[in-house]
Amino acid sequence: MSPNKTLQGIYALQVFPEREHPPSRRAMHEAVFEAGWDSDRLARQHRQVIASDDRGRGRVVLSLDWTFAHHARGVRMYGVKKGYDSVQKGMRQYQTVLTAVVANAERFDGVETVVPPPTFEQEEKAYLKATDKKQDDSQHELRQRLIELFSYEVHRKAYKTRTELFLELVQQLEAEGQFPDADDVFDNGVLSRPVTAYIEQCGKYWLSELEKSRNVCWQGQWRRVDAIAEALRRDHPEAFRKHTATLRKGETRTCWIFSKVVRLKRDSKLRLFIVHDEQDLRDPPQYLVTNALHWEGTKAIQTWSYRWTSEVLHAFGKQCTGFEAAQVRKEEAVIRHFRLSCVAQSILQRVSPEGSTSEKFAFADGTVTCGQRLKAIVREVFRTVLTFARHLFEEGKSCQHVLEILMPA
Repeated sequence: MSPNKTLQGIYALQVFPEREHPPSRRAMHEAVFEAGWDSDRLARQHRQVIASDDRGRGRVVLSLDWTFAHHARGVRMYGVKKGYDSVQKGMRQYQTVLTAVVANAERFDGVETVVPPPTFEQEEKAYLKATDKKQDDSQHELRQRLIELFSYEVHRKAYKTRTELFLELVQQLEAEGQFPDADDVFDNGVLSRPVTAYIEQCGKYWLSELEKSRNVCWQGQWRRVDAIAEALRRDHPEAFRKHTATLRKGETRTCWIFSKVVRLKRDSKLRLFIVHDEQDLRDPPQYLVTNALHWEGTKAIQTWSYRWTSEVLHAFGKQCTGFEAAQVRKEEAVIRHFRLSCVAQSILQRVSPEGSTSEKFAFADGTVTCGQRLKAIVREVFRTVLTFARHLFEEGKSCQHVLEILMPA
């Protein structure tokens, strides 16, 4: 009978029945999330390795994006807040995770993640309105009210918008100078004048998706971009020219594109692309905009294909490295988890095991899966451990001594 009903207690009783204080499974958690190693230094070194490894492998594009990491039971975790999720169409508890991904034609790597703290500005403002009095009854109540107002003002100034966080992220990456030739690509959730202005200040090009409700200056008037696209489709379908682009992974995309230099509010001249995938122009168009006025439609479509590497990184983090399964609560532990997920994804990409011949499933027939890559890493680590143990045995060490070296009590 186990004196402890937890999984750790049962495991310790079966594996280490003779030890009064058996090794704890928490030791790994403590080493990863609570030890004194510097996650900022790890992220910088990771970017240095990625930049050196990708040098000479062709075009490099930096994709900026953000996602929700849902935590139904993690209300006390850092960065978790209950809010409306436009994807799942309902109220959910989630962390907002900002990501930066560097991609070339062969591979892609997550180079930074940012988890902003949740903002409670609306709740604090609602509390101040609900507790407002026309006249305070005593000096103590007046003093307490001033403390509440000062606290609200301090918190309001400390809050950062998503635009400010993305601007800081871009500034950090550009200051390091690891990817000087990388163009930036992002969707309309990241598109903002402060971010694009800084990218242009660095002498780089950017490409973004444009919301269909945005106004552009068209023939001297401000009009919605979807209204312009509809008028062109109806009156001038010949303005859409056929383009065939070779995308990031070598596949091709044929589409019909109209492009013109326009101006957004608070922006200088930009090139607008209205993209249709069907020749009859009846499919919903895609709107892209860039500061590279000389780009043609083919270059824009090719560049946009690099943006989907962010979606693959998000899927990898949620399905393989526990973006939505981890229950760490402290800020530093959350940041370490997301950064280690990026490192794990980079390591897995660079493993090249042979395709499985023993699997009976069709997906494993000549195809290297993520599980097979992980198995190759485990085999390499296990081989290193066995080699180390063999050297110890050749030196005449006892089994107990080798066990204490490999797994200290």
